[in-house]
Amino acid sequence: MKDIKALTLDDVKRIAAAAEAEAVANGWAVSIAVCDAGGHPLWLQRMDGAPLMSAVVAPEKARTCVMTGKPSKVFEDMVNSGRYAALAMPVVPLEGGEPIVIDANVIGAVGVSGVKAGEDAQVARAGVEALTGAAA
Repeated sequence: MKDIKALTLDDVKRIAAAAEAEAVANGWAVSIAVCDAGGHPLWLQRMDGAPLMSAVVAPEKARTCVMTGKPSKVFEDMVNSGRYAALAMPVVPLEGGEPIVIDANVIGAVGVSGVKAGEDAQVARAGVEALTGAAA
C-alpha cells in the first residue's frame, strides 16, 4: 500500500492567495480554480472584471491536469501541431492548467482563465510554487 499526500483547505488557500497575488501584480483579472487528485473542485474564485466564461474554463483546465498528469498546454500544443484527435479527448486543450506534484504523485491542480494563455499559466504556476516551493 502507498501513502499519498492530499491537499488541505489551508494548502488550497495558500495556493489561491499566491495565484491571486501574481494576477494582481500584473493587473490581470482571472478566475482561479484548484481541484483535488480526483478532479473535484476545492476552490473557485472569479476576480472582479474577469470574463464570465473564465469561471467555467478554469476548473476544466485544472481537471485536465489531474486526469492526465500533465499541464494543459500539452494538449493545446497537440492540437496546434495538427493532432486534432486530441479534441475528442475529455480534456480542455488550453494552456493555463498546472498539476500539483508531490513525491511523484499528482495530488491536485490549479487552473486559471481570463487573460492570454501564457499569462494564465504564469498565474497557475505561482499558485503551485506557493505549495511546492519549486517551479511547476
